[in-house]
Amino acid sequence: MTRLLLLGAGGQVGREIAGRANEAGHDLVALDHAGLDISDAAALARALATARPDVVINAAAYTAVDRAESEPERAHLINAVAPGLIADACAAQGAALIHLSTDYVFDGTKQGAYVESDPVAPLGVYGASKEAGERAVREGLARHLIIRTSWVYGVHGGNFLKTMLRLGAERDRLTIVADQRGCPTATVDIAQGLLAAAVPLAAGTLAPGTYHLAGTGATNWCAFAAAILERAGLHTGRHPEIVPIATVDYPTPARRPANSELSSEAFAQASGYRPAPWQDRVAEVVDQLLASPAS
Repeated sequence: MTRLLLLGAGGQVGREIAGRANEAGHDLVALDHAGLDISDAAALARALATARPDVVINAAAYTAVDRAESEPERAHLINAVAPGLIADACAAQGAALIHLSTDYVFDGTKQGAYVESDPVAPLGVYGASKEAGERAVREGLARHLIIRTSWVYGVHGGNFLKTMLRLGAERDRLTIVADQRGCPTATVDIAQGLLAAAVPLAAGTLAPGTYHLAGTGATNWCAFAAAILERAGLHTGRHPEIVPIATVDYPTPARRPANSELSSEAFAQASGYRPAPWQDRVAEVVDQLLASPAS
């Protein structure tokens, strides 16, 4: 049995991991922000000394992409400084670390899916803070996995899918950006992928390094929304009009990569876990939410 310490247990990914770790045969200690300030080195040391984990999973992050442009110090503390402190604490305790990162480390100019060796070039504060966190983990701990993911959604927390369900219930016409491409990724795939990787990482049979883990297949935000609302319509009978627009028609404080498509092939080869097609997961999550709404 692998002993895991989960940081960020209150977030949408953290809640998914916490709900699945025990059924996967892991011994889990889960801490949310109230239970541990990940920017406090002494508190981290105490938490790891108490939990004595084989693997720490860091699902804690500052994820407010637009707000980060006006709160760069906060984003840097949580996304760049804290991962380095976590890596140091893991090194001191002899634990391995799985650290979640993002497609926002890329500038989105590549044609085709990004692979792990592609050069990083973040466009904004959030992406830059996450890229700095990756470097801090690499420098602080050899036994690590950095897992980049993208377009995350699930039954918990706030995300694009849940926003579309809300707006689709309120409006007859939605305008959605259609010129940004990416891989919608369900939290269930992230949770199952990380838990599958934790055992061989602890055993030393999975090569440390950086991997991509995203839903299988790529689409744009408009088509993603259409799939969500088409499935929702089976429950609600509502079929709002979805109008594609360009990024320039929906300005935001932070620039988004035009292409966020990630190849997850290296992770599948290393861990044996391959995420489901994104359309299948969308159907599952919409059905689950509309049958029994989650918070």
